[in-house]
Amino acid sequence: MVNIAIIELNEKELKLSIFNTSNGRYKLIEQISEPFQIGEEVTAEELLRPKTKTDLVDVLKLYRKMIEGYKVQKIIAFASSILFKARNYHGFIEEVYNHTGISFSIMDNEEIIKNIYASTINSIDNSKGYIINVGYYTTNFIKYNRRTILGSNTIDIGAVNLLTDETGNTRSMDDMIKIVTAEIKKMEILATIEDDSIFVGTGNPFLSFGHIAKKIARYPLDIDNNYVVSKDLMEKTINFIKGIDLDRIKKIKGIAESEAASIGGALAIIKAFYDVLNANEITISEANVREGVIHSNVTVPAQEKFNDLLANSLDSYYEFNHDDYSINKQVYSMAMILFKQLKVMHKLPRYYVKPLRIAAQLYDSGKNVNYNDYSKHGLNTILYSGLNGATHRELLIAAFICLCQDLDNFSLGEWMLYKDIVTEEDLDAVRKLGVIVKLAVALNISKKLVITDVVCDILGDSIIMKTVVEGDATFEILEGMKVAVDYKKVFKKSLQII
Repeated sequence: MVNIAIIELNEKELKLSIFNTSNGRYKLIEQISEPFQIGEEVTAEELLRPKTKTDLVDVLKLYRKMIEGYKVQKIIAFASSILFKARNYHGFIEEVYNHTGISFSIMDNEEIIKNIYASTINSIDNSKGYIINVGYYTTNFIKYNRRTILGSNTIDIGAVNLLTDETGNTRSMDDMIKIVTAEIKKMEILATIEDDSIFVGTGNPFLSFGHIAKKIARYPLDIDNNYVVSKDLMEKTINFIKGIDLDRIKKIKGIAESEAASIGGALAIIKAFYDVLNANEITISEANVREGVIHSNVTVPAQEKFNDLLANSLDSYYEFNHDDYSINKQVYSMAMILFKQLKVMHKLPRYYVKPLRIAAQLYDSGKNVNYNDYSKHGLNTILYSGLNGATHRELLIAAFICLCQDLDNFSLGEWMLYKDIVTEEDLDAVRKLGVIVKLAVALNISKKLVITDVVCDILGDSIIMKTVVEGDATFEILEGMKVAVDYKKVFKKSLQII
């Protein structure tokens, strides 16, 4: 395992992120940041003030100690392109290196677009679409298809510099929307947009917008990535923000104080895009430049990452959460076999294959919290595992499948918290699939691949499950028969394993 540190100096903060990497996978293990209003300072004065430079170097010295504590083997440090506007940026970069040994590069707009794109396609499972990356001083509009950037346009307007005019006067929301709308309409890419185009929103301003939208919609999940915001909800969010002052915005959970101050500019940009694009919805992604950088510095082949986003995400989770006794992939394989063999019994469509896949591979994820009642702890573990390649509904179903390995853990009251996301069919599915996962675990109880296949025959009120084995399956069959009681509860038939 190798630890990689990424240091990012953007318009508003200096951030250190430390990742643990292994076999081409990565996991964030530490993150810390300090606020620095570089954007405002450089835009106003075209210089980094002496105090700012001194303070930045002092913080970087502290970061260096933390990096050494984590035994980091590689440091990647970059600054956003706004630093180019500081006439003394060369001296600053040299000063940082002389005092800390950290070598900074400045990322130009083309590199930013490439990293935003790489991060986005590894967070949202869409083969083609458009990325709207709202920054503090610029906004990027990127077209991609089949994992290739087809084109991009950039406007020099962001959530911060849109707020005031050249004389420093605060702009109204309507004025800001008009300004952005005019700039968007100049974009050449607009001519290529089709009616069924998919739009993805990225950047901290978009994440803040999503936090507020979820509050207004009373959305029960605190998950940013893959959250879909309809045009109607966007309008409600705009109207809500128009009616409250800055102090109240700062109190909204999940909105940093620095983000609250520029939320008006962010919403004006977002509304302008909804209107000009005639978008019915935009999917929010947690994608950012840092994630794009770490993607380009791990060794998993690009094709493997792109072919199956969920598989790659599950493998990354497994890489950092398995031991010599883990049987997660065997459980998944057996669960898929049982799903096919019992199709006449469960009568569920293929939609449920993906949630079952997640639940089976993460069936024991709750053990990281507590072994006792691990299926119960697995619900929140799956929901907030950060898996990519699955919708919020699919994650919810997977989490409840994991929970239903023990049917006594299921609570209709808890299920009803998510009634606006899940369906009546999902309620039936999680119970049936929970039993299938439980049975798949039992049929792998010795942690050896003894049972390689099963064939099911339905005889009246009973089902005979014939095992195909390589070795003695006595233990597996014994444990499998313990699931017979739960099986009868949900499938209404007796189970016999031979």
